[in-house]
Amino acid sequence: MAWIRNFLRDEEGVTAVEYAVMLALIILVCVGSVGVVGMNTRELMDPGGRLTTALGSGS
Repeated sequence: MAWIRNFLRDEEGVTAVEYAVMLALIILVCVGSVGVVGMNTRELMDPGGRLTTALGSGS
């Protein structure tokens, strides 16, 4: 019974788990933002491969 109590009170691995969760969240934010920027960039291009202007005329 004492071994179980000691195991539950041991906090050595907690820091590694916190860093792993933080790293996973940072990766998710980075991947998501790259995806959004990619979609927005694709929307600026018309089918002919030319950039559209702010007014929408593709000249």
